[in-house]
Parts: sequence; structure tokens; C-alpha cells
Amino acid sequence: MQQHVCKRKSDVCVFSEGRPALISQQDFTETLPTEMSVRIFSELDLRSLCSASLTCKQWNDIIEGSDYLWRSHCLTVLAVCRRDVDGDRQDGLTWKVTLVHNYRKGCVKRRWLKGRYSNIRSADDLPPNSMCPLDVETWGEILEAELER
Repeated sequence: MQQHVCKRKSDVCVFSEGRPALISQQDFTETLPTEMSVRIFSELDLRSLCSASLTCKQWNDIIEGSDYLWRSHCLTVLAVCRRDVDGDRQDGLTWKVTLVHNYRKGCVKRRWLKGRYSNIRSADDLPPNSMCPLDVETWGEILEAELER
């Protein structure tokens, strides 16, 4: 079986048994219901989801318009400050804005909990981006982890 890509609209001409057959390759978001496209996008990790949103306007509209996609990633970021998330939600912010707003805090908290800064002797020894405003509950978790080390 031979295959030839036609120059119009990503159609593929397939030659089977000497006869051409035209197969249209449409974007799945054009043929599936939006809910199904969201389900497919929900299988992507955060970095891939962000990349997919840059692919084309159709994908961007679906991804940006789905609070569900961002909610699941926001809730799976292990070290998000829960009070900040709750505050953002009470303020009516979207899940994507909440995720972006709290991502850095989550990274800082995760590094502290892993003991990355356990041997810091003074503020001058702190690496850049290792500090940001964290809530009291988060600092309590960090201090407990440090005491256990």
C-alpha cells in the first residue's frame, strides 16, 4: 500500500490495489463533543497541557475554557498552600489562575519539606527563589519536618 500526502487540508491519498482512496485527517476536537476532547486533554501532564494549549486556537479555547482540567492539576500539586487555594476560590478566581498563583509557593514548600534547605545557617545562604510568603499552617509543616530530621 502506498501513501501520498495531498497538499490540501492534510488529506491523505492512499493507494490500495492500484485505486486511490482519499482519507481525511481531521482534528479530533472538530469531530468529538467538547466533553470528550476535555477527557482526552485530562490525560496530559501539566507541561503537556500547556503545550497543547499553544497548538491551535481550537485546542486553546477548549483547554482555557475548561476549569476541570486546571482544577485537577491544581489539586494534585502536592505542596500547595490550602488556605491560599481556598482564598483564591472564594475570590472567584479560575482554577488556572489559582494554579499559576500558587505554583511557586508549592515548589518552595516541596523543597523545604524534602530537606533541601536543612543545612542553611543564615539568610545569606538561601538560594534565590527559595522564599516566598507562606501561610502559618505551611510553616508549621515545614518546622515539623525539620524537627524530625
